[in-house]
Amino acid sequence: MKVALVTGGNRGIGLGITRRLVEDGFAVSVLATREEPTEVLAELREVAGSSDAVRYVRGSVAEPQDHARYVQDAVDAWGRLDLLVNNAGVAPAQRADLLEATPESFDRVLGINLRGPYFLTQEFARRVIELRGPLEELPEPPDGPVATIVNVSSISATTVSTNRGEYCVSKAGVAMATQLWAVRLAPEGIVVHEVRPGVIATDMTAGVTERYDALLADGLAPIARWGRPADVAGAVALLASGQTPYSTGEVFHVDGGMHVPVL
Repeated sequence: MKVALVTGGNRGIGLGITRRLVEDGFAVSVLATREEPTEVLAELREVAGSSDAVRYVRGSVAEPQDHARYVQDAVDAWGRLDLLVNNAGVAPAQRADLLEATPESFDRVLGINLRGPYFLTQEFARRVIELRGPLEELPEPPDGPVATIVNVSSISATTVSTNRGEYCVSKAGVAMATQLWAVRLAPEGIVVHEVRPGVIATDMTAGVTERYDALLADGLAPIARWGRPADVAGAVALLASGQTPYSTGEVFHVDGGMHVPVL
């Protein structure tokens, strides 16, 4: 059984990813800050057909001390690491024009959305390498990736919103971090990709439903509907499947074609 770590995997896009990976036969450990969601975990374990296939670690991706605890918990439980999905993220607590934005909001958003995943990736990769051992000492070279890392970013990595600049900066940073880690980890047999959602229906976007309904009706994306967590989960599942072993550093858009320039 392959092992996946999904940050923020208890709600929204993250829950969609967790559910899909469990359906695909992964054992999954979720890192989240909230109290253990007993009903959600019971449902996922029922899907998995095992109470041992889903774990929950309470902690924050923004706190480096939680990274080692999270990764070690999975290693202790299952003895291997195959997939890291850096999904956890936040929007600013209050949307504010760039001229009114605060350092406190900037630091909070970048700490969770960029700094946290950056160093969790470092911890995960180090442990994968430790568990695998030196490549030159393996009896045969692996015929596919040793492990996969998927960063969930946003169309905001390249699309400007001047009332949530810190969010855009954080997702642009995730895009560059994906490229950095893809190049650094390729020699270690670890591939790194970015999944870039567009307008996805979750609790994070619930407060702007009318605005995006109007934008979608006015042609915001060629596929004129809201995206769903399952849409993002499908992209993650494909990249985690091992079917693209000669690819790394890829950006997989899940935005209904919103990123395509149209005249």
